[in-house]
Amino acid sequence: MPHEDYVNWQRNCLSEMLRIIPEDGAIFYNHKWRVQAGLLQDRQDIIAGFPVRQIIIWKRKGGLNFNEGYFLPTYEVLYLIAKPKFKLAKKANAYGDVWEFTQEMNNPHPAAFPVDLISRIISSTDAKTVLDPFMGSGTTAISAINLKRNYIGIEISPEYCKMAEQRIKENKARTKLW
Repeated sequence: MPHEDYVNWQRNCLSEMLRIIPEDGAIFYNHKWRVQAGLLQDRQDIIAGFPVRQIIIWKRKGGLNFNEGYFLPTYEVLYLIAKPKFKLAKKANAYGDVWEFTQEMNNPHPAAFPVDLISRIISSTDAKTVLDPFMGSGTTAISAINLKRNYIGIEISPEYCKMAEQRIKENKARTKLW
């Protein structure tokens, strides 16, 4: 997708998310580095004008790099975009702004997040319902279930929807064993 179209799409998504969350809600927006024609694309054109309260760095342990023209990417950025009345859950403010979690390796999705990373995000809020508009393999749903929160997942790919359904089903079966 051309960069300008991509920026418009992402800004529209963020605008709608911001519109529907409550006054004490927040968006944790992850955006991987995007390279087009060999050049790094700026993210400021996506998040400019949104109420970005903080940047959190997810430092990934490990990873693979198949591109000989770039160093191994070892971190991703999470933007905390918050409404005016948003507050972190009790004691969550003790976390630093650099979070180190091992990259998800046993997930067939090409850009899977670790359950522990998403669990940190969800448990840092008092949200009763969590929205993931790019659900992928269902990691947010699994974290929400484990933390006894409701979730809404949206995914355009039928393949990823099946993947998420299977992972959620397996997670529910595992948690029933405890």
